[in-house]
Amino acid sequence: MALEDDDGLREAFLREPRRYTSHQVAEMAGVPVYRARRLWRALGFANVADDAVEFTESDVEALKTMLRMVSSGAYDDEHMLLIARSIGRATARLAESQAEVGVESLDQAGVPLAERPRAWRRRAEQVVPDLARLLVYAWQRQLAAAAGRMADQDMSSVRLAVGFADLVAFTRLSRQITPGELSRLIDGFEGRSADIVTSSGGRVVKTLGDSVLFVADKAHLAAEIALRLIETHARIKDMPELRVGLASGQVIWRMGDVFGTTVNLASRLTALSLPGTILADPEMAEELEGDRAFRLRPVNRLSVRGLGELAPFTVTRPEAT
Repeated sequence: MALEDDDGLREAFLREPRRYTSHQVAEMAGVPVYRARRLWRALGFANVADDAVEFTESDVEALKTMLRMVSSGAYDDEHMLLIARSIGRATARLAESQAEVGVESLDQAGVPLAERPRAWRRRAEQVVPDLARLLVYAWQRQLAAAAGRMADQDMSSVRLAVGFADLVAFTRLSRQITPGELSRLIDGFEGRSADIVTSSGGRVVKTLGDSVLFVADKAHLAAEIALRLIETHARIKDMPELRVGLASGQVIWRMGDVFGTTVNLASRLTALSLPGTILADPEMAEELEGDRAFRLRPVNRLSVRGLGELAPFTVTRPEAT
């Protein structure tokens, strides 16, 4: 069911009335409309018709803020666009997930479809102010941590331990269970994985439904994360087995994501791992050598697509056989 504009739903979430066109907003900000639209597109907002009254006072202030950050020298035009794109991607995913949770809450409460617009408006009044405060709080804490890590690093290339964990035979399983069961499985996998990575001193770079990419500053942290991921998910009923690839080396860190040969190697090793197994590249194995928390066993040389041959190692607990 489509939600009608005259229900006041958008205003309920925006928390202010729409009263301006794109040209009016650009004029109030003192820039050509093409420049305003470039920034809005970077934030993930589609172009609207010239005569569409879609913008609020906050849109005016947000545009002025971005322009002021450029004019002050804090960012040049291209870096401002990069910042806007990163904000747009992060908040779009966040908004989608929060809207899905809202739908699930209304479903569980048995709210009929005909009453959904009114229920959504009540929900907006109830949760938007608190969510806004939580968003700013979490962002500031994350920014403080990130700035502390990067203050004295050359972020064009930084040495990290990279891990890629993947659920085995996930595609086949997804065809055999209901959408609701699949959703619960993914939610559980992503939630447990994030808890394990962060509590063990690593950082989740991204999740892709059936896989998670994480990094750590040290090899032993990444190895511990990999072991905990396999051990924890193995205890969950009906959860597919996990396999993990680990690699250590230089990576390019850009806009919250990591790139480079080390990342590709971790991904390729994951695809070559057996279910319930961790494969580490020789460089990471060398860093783990002598650490009594892990047992390393060499395996036969493998052909790694796009990267040639190498002799990886399995990583287990010392007591494992």
